[in-house]
Amino acid sequence: VTEDRQRYVLGDTAMQKMAQSHVFLSGMGGLGVEIAKNIVLAGIKALTIHDTKQCKTWDLGTNFFVREDDVLNLRNRGEASLHHIAELNPYVQVMSSTTPLNEVTDISFLRQYQCVIVTEMKLSLQKKINDFCRAQHPPIKFISADVYGIWARLFCDFGDEFEVLDTTGEEPKEIFISNISQSNPGIVTCLDNNPHKLETGQFVTFREVNGMQCLNGSTHQITVVSPYSFSIGNTVDMEPYLHGGIAIQIKTPKIFHFQQLEKQLINPTCLVADFSKPEAPLQIHIAMLALNQFQESFARMPTIGCLQDAEEMLKMAVSISKTLEGKPQVNEDTVKWLSRMAQGSLAPLTAALGGVASQEVLKAVTGKFSPLQQWLYTDAFELVTFLEKVSHEEFLPRGDRYDALRACIGDSLCQKLHRLNVFLVGCGAIGCEMLKNFALLGVGTGRERGMVTITDPDLIEKSNLNRQFLFRPHHIQKPKSCTAATATRNINPQIKIDPYLNKVCPATENVYNDDFYTAQDVVVTALDNVEARRYIDSRCLASLRPLLDSGTMGTKGHTEVIVPHLTESYNSHRDPPEEEIPFCTLKSFPAATEHTIQWARDKFESAFSHKPSLFNKFWQTYPSAEEVLQRIKSGESLEGSFQVIKCLSRRPRSWPQCVELARLKFEKYFNHKALQLLHSFPIDTRLKDGSLFWQSPKRPPFPIQFDINDPLHYSFILSTAKLFAVIYCIPFTEKVSLQLEGVEFVVQTDETVRKPDPIPISSEDERNAVLQLETAILANEATKNDLQMKELAFEKDDDSNGHIDFITAASNLRAKMYNIEPADRLKTKRIAGKIIPAIATSTAAVSGLVALELIKIVGGYPFQAYKNCFFNLAIPIIVFTETAEVRKTEIRNGISFTIWDRWTIYGKDDFTLLDFINAVKEKYGIEPTMVVQGVKMLYVPVMPGHVKRLKLTMQKLVKPAANKRYVDLTVSFAPETDGEEDLPGPPVRYYFAHENN
Repeated sequence: VTEDRQRYVLGDTAMQKMAQSHVFLSGMGGLGVEIAKNIVLAGIKALTIHDTKQCKTWDLGTNFFVREDDVLNLRNRGEASLHHIAELNPYVQVMSSTTPLNEVTDISFLRQYQCVIVTEMKLSLQKKINDFCRAQHPPIKFISADVYGIWARLFCDFGDEFEVLDTTGEEPKEIFISNISQSNPGIVTCLDNNPHKLETGQFVTFREVNGMQCLNGSTHQITVVSPYSFSIGNTVDMEPYLHGGIAIQIKTPKIFHFQQLEKQLINPTCLVADFSKPEAPLQIHIAMLALNQFQESFARMPTIGCLQDAEEMLKMAVSISKTLEGKPQVNEDTVKWLSRMAQGSLAPLTAALGGVASQEVLKAVTGKFSPLQQWLYTDAFELVTFLEKVSHEEFLPRGDRYDALRACIGDSLCQKLHRLNVFLVGCGAIGCEMLKNFALLGVGTGRERGMVTITDPDLIEKSNLNRQFLFRPHHIQKPKSCTAATATRNINPQIKIDPYLNKVCPATENVYNDDFYTAQDVVVTALDNVEARRYIDSRCLASLRPLLDSGTMGTKGHTEVIVPHLTESYNSHRDPPEEEIPFCTLKSFPAATEHTIQWARDKFESAFSHKPSLFNKFWQTYPSAEEVLQRIKSGESLEGSFQVIKCLSRRPRSWPQCVELARLKFEKYFNHKALQLLHSFPIDTRLKDGSLFWQSPKRPPFPIQFDINDPLHYSFILSTAKLFAVIYCIPFTEKVSLQLEGVEFVVQTDETVRKPDPIPISSEDERNAVLQLETAILANEATKNDLQMKELAFEKDDDSNGHIDFITAASNLRAKMYNIEPADRLKTKRIAGKIIPAIATSTAAVSGLVALELIKIVGGYPFQAYKNCFFNLAIPIIVFTETAEVRKTEIRNGISFTIWDRWTIYGKDDFTLLDFINAVKEKYGIEPTMVVQGVKMLYVPVMPGHVKRLKLTMQKLVKPAANKRYVDLTVSFAPETDGEEDLPGPPVRYYFAHENN
């Protein structure tokens, strides 16, 4: 299932390399199966999963592909997972191996693989395999990953020299130039103070520079001078710069150097993920080495909660630290806790590390993006800091599927997770991953209490299958929420899930009302749509519910935890709005591919959606052509009638006429338009200051002569004619006959270029309309069928509908006309369809990180425990930060409030506005001077007549609907000194009568 959203992340070259790669993965615990899932979804050629352990009850809480009957039948973990993994992608060959791997095994069979990943493996064997992999030509890429309790470790070694063709995956930057100095070094300045976003050491090439022509096509290494300028070496002997020019970043390959595991154990290179504890990676490194030594010495893991084992491991850690470079300090807490819970496994942490590790596998086999150098250590230590007081019995196994989790967080927290009510909005890629985490954590499995409510209005599309891992080909066109619910019950039959097909928006407020939100313990969003997220945030704010938000874009991901009374809300920070393309740029002066694609998208909207819609609305208002004719003749002006009648009179009746119409459009858009612009502004036009009108970023258009043998011209005619055939309900063929040549156009003079204002309507227009309509009626071409058109709604995912074909052809013809780089169909589809690139690796990582915060919310952890995360797996960078603490707004006299506060006043039938003001003063110690309901001002003393309102009852002023128990009001208070702004207050919920609580 190759799918566009992943192609946008990796590109075709990387996808092809991936599809030729063989990967070996050892260890089918929670982490192994997570990595297997992600790389099979991504689409490697073949995967061998290796495992020598039998399924135990314990595995049900870590490996989401192990089922209860696998445990009963003592199946091997790899064999049990095999068909589930293979089912994820029919193009990937998945095999399993159960041969023991140890110090004496002949490992030469590994030569057939490009990448080897080991999990749950002794360190001595890891070293042996790593040395073998390095010795091959080319070296086999080696990755080792493990999760012990609440600690995770990842190691990569891709050989001495590993070449990466594209280190970031970002589009090469294009920079419009306003000046280049004649100096040493020459300084290039960006147009309109747009930042170039380049880095020193990168390379650029130039095109379309006027004056300093010798720069065009040449390559230069740059040094950043400021955000808006950079230097390029000596330009003294070049011709002086005149105008124009674009600098284009050139991607250059980069070589990465790795050390073998043996050396890296003594002097590790670590990626620091949490800058609040930069010493943590090295401390975890020592603790894990001590754990590995414990395993080698005693041929077992430390016993859960055993203090003797912890002491033993601590001694080992102290002696190990002396052998390391710089003799780093041992963190006793880390070592002891690691010993206590090393046997445990925290599913969300496994998902997070699995996502990161899988991206490293894809880097290893494609050479795309910067690999990890060389260790990543991450932890959920905040979970433990607040578990100090919990007795050690809490962590001991009880023989059920939650033992691995219990070892990490204790039984009380497990029980709280079972009793949790969660509302998950969205069952796409992140939603599927989130449900897997819920199932492994036992969320919503409690007997008395606990429920996962999910909603998603969408049906499953083929294109979803490569990252929405709960869905299979036979689920296509079934509802996402119901299918996901069934698949989640397969992972954990005890989970209670209630699936819905609703959109969460103001229209469904009767379903998801205040009582619904109040019944939820936490709300989790898994949505692309920012507006929907803002709306859900406002509902969580009103009902004082925690919200977990996350999102991904390609290899980037972020998570945000919002906790009542502790943090700011999602709406507290606004993302900068998307920059709109100015109208004149779209209409006449495009400078970039994005402009021509947006223009084509607008043309689609206007010709195939907007016009048919106006046409249909008009004829629904005036049902017969005869009646319209009479009314126009009698001097009535009917809105939109002239355009509609013109449309009717030109209505094509056959496929050849649709082709003819498309040919006229070609001439209008790509020839006529250029001639008209050049007539109004000839090439040598100068502005008042003497500079050229047509200079960068303004590009002059060149009229295109139609040529039926040009594939692009043909494609435009065919796709446009097809869409006309669809809106006019005419059967079409693929044949475009050659009767198209002689379409003559006259360039209009200046007077007629500017369209006349729609009002006043000339009698000429009226005469034309009457004539056209009479002709149509006489020809029997104004029948009921003629008075309707089919409106098209733009749909990017159906390749057979021709929408993207039209936009690609129209956009590329316009690009040609303005000498702009054309875009292929894939890029056009991404921009026109506003598609967000996506890949399973970052989706898995994000949902794991969210589930970690969920555990903290359930445990009622304090502010310091919560972490937001931002990552970009391509670079790779992972940054954990503290959440934003909620701001307090002071009113005065020590009275303050936050966004989470809501004051409440209970009234009765005859309660007046004055009673309300006094009640606020009495209860909260400050008197409101203004009362507002939404946009309606109930009481503003300076407004005429408002003082009289004090005597009116609240019922009369607010006029509530019959079933409304309360109203939310905004109050403000007099400033301390006159002439200043009023002081805002929190929302006040006024109940019309006492609640019977």
